[in-house]
Amino acid sequence: MSLGAGRYLAAGERPPEVVTSVHELTTADGATVRGVLAVPPGARTVVCLTHPRQDVTHHPLVPLLLQAGAAVWTQHTRSVNNDLTLVHEQALLDVAAGQEFLRERDFASIVLLGHSGGGTLFAFYLEQAALPPGARIAATPGGRPTKLADARMPLADGVVFLAPHPGQGKLLLSCIDPSVADEADPLSVVPELNTYDPANGFAEPPRSSAYSAEFLTRYRAAQRDRVARIDAVAREHLARAAEARSAFKASGLAADRRRSLAPKIITVFRTDADPRTVDLTLDPSERPYGSLFGKRPDLINYGQVGFGRLTTPEAWLSTWSGLSSNADFVRCAPGVTTPTLFVELTGDQAAFPADTRRMIDALGADDLTTATVRGRHFGGAIAEGEPTGNELAAAEIVTWLGKRFELA
Repeated sequence: MSLGAGRYLAAGERPPEVVTSVHELTTADGATVRGVLAVPPGARTVVCLTHPRQDVTHHPLVPLLLQAGAAVWTQHTRSVNNDLTLVHEQALLDVAAGQEFLRERDFASIVLLGHSGGGTLFAFYLEQAALPPGARIAATPGGRPTKLADARMPLADGVVFLAPHPGQGKLLLSCIDPSVADEADPLSVVPELNTYDPANGFAEPPRSSAYSAEFLTRYRAAQRDRVARIDAVAREHLARAAEARSAFKASGLAADRRRSLAPKIITVFRTDADPRTVDLTLDPSERPYGSLFGKRPDLINYGQVGFGRLTTPEAWLSTWSGLSSNADFVRCAPGVTTPTLFVELTGDQAAFPADTRRMIDALGADDLTTATVRGRHFGGAIAEGEPTGNELAAAEIVTWLGKRFELA
């Protein structure tokens, strides 16, 4: 079996009577994004799925929602399938364009459904949309004007969070490998921080590792230190680009313009090293051994796959830095006041039970429903032969929708 087997799940069949259309939208800052609208006959409620980095057109929940009589809107952001330049504040403008489009359609209700990173994206959107335009975030962590104050950001009528993780940056903060000794050498190791060293408690899979509290305290502190160092590099790159832009304004020289445009790409080695993925006694749940990327994080950590591996300085600060990003679920959650359903998957390998409790406790909605179903992060079944997490979650979502909104 390949290292990442089981990550991608096939979607079921859509009802044949559903009418599907593709739409191109222009955002408030002039970008073009695309969405697919699938409408069963008589649908009065539309459910919106978006993810900051992934294409959710064929998300496994889509057929299940359509079968229940809800229309479904699946939308790309401008950074879909290529997150090199993903700036979350820009992704909010992408979401806003979709919400404006749907408000112009003949739907009685619009409900957001954020799965995984889509959950934090929608929490961030709802927090900013609820603010007066002048109170919205004016600049990205890298200093770029957001233009959020100039955008129309319609509020949704409800939101579903399905297995949301704490945010791209917070997620990376928990799984970045702090034992990298040299950011230019993917094999460099600080031995006393190596989570995959038996001397520190690692056990060869499938046996669970066992880390001491003292090691974990040092490890978590070192993770923050590494992210802070990368933050500093990102800010230094941005400062140099700003200096070159100022020089060009003064000189008008092409050489200064070239310096301001020259890209600085940050490579981040080894980002699959959360001790909870190999020590199942830490924040225990029904999750299987291994990470989101596969059953051998001790090997995957050294490969090409992983979060935030290649990024611009601005995208690092906006999306991947757990110290600088605004896209932090717990930070945004108090501003989420629309009726809310939060569905936890018991075998989640990205949002662990303690993370989930913090996210739920932070939500500002008075109308808040929580549900827990068996399943893995992407909605797979925990055990062979039982219903998938997506099927169990869909049942909870449809029941919740039916109590509050009009389905066909």
